[in-house]
Amino acid sequence: MGSATFELPSQRTPLAAAAETGLKIVVVGGFGAGKTTLVRSVSEIRPLNTEEVMTQAGQGVDETAGVEGKTTTTVAFDFGRITLNERMVLYLFGAPGQERFWFLWDRLFAGTLGAVVLVDTRRMEDCWYAIDRLEHHKTPFVVAVNRFDGDENRFSLEEIRTALALGEHVPMVDCDARVRSSGKEVLIALVDHLYSMALSQESTP
Repeated sequence: MGSATFELPSQRTPLAAAAETGLKIVVVGGFGAGKTTLVRSVSEIRPLNTEEVMTQAGQGVDETAGVEGKTTTTVAFDFGRITLNERMVLYLFGAPGQERFWFLWDRLFAGTLGAVVLVDTRRMEDCWYAIDRLEHHKTPFVVAVNRFDGDENRFSLEEIRTALALGEHVPMVDCDARVRSSGKEVLIALVDHLYSMALSQESTP
């Protein structure tokens, strides 16, 4: 991606005394899609990262086509926090993308209110497993397309929806995972989706 940068919080932002509702959100997607970057950019606290430098042991195991410049990888999960209002807080968990860490996903999904599926159009097929597991767990989700600079395949959201066989009920948004305001818009889209689903369920006899 280009020269956009983000700043880590210089110090921990205290949790508001009035906070009473914590909502667990999971960010999933393929290897190198930008999950760690998204959690890092929106978190109001210095995020917990479990990134390790990639070594020769991963050669032939981790598929790096399209992300050859990636030198680190998440080996457990990322964790961040963002306050929506005085009473409501989002806890963000970024799941590792490689297939060898997928066994962690079902545990991360436990207690999850909703999820963000981060898509890299250079490796679109990498997010199919994430969508499959979320649908299996009946976990609501939105799809955020991380627009990388220099991506020659500038597919529209509708083209991506068709490629992923997603119904119209699944919200899709463009984003830049490096930019805090863009990441927050993704989370707002998810919260709006969850709210709409809750209203729909209440109105169903």
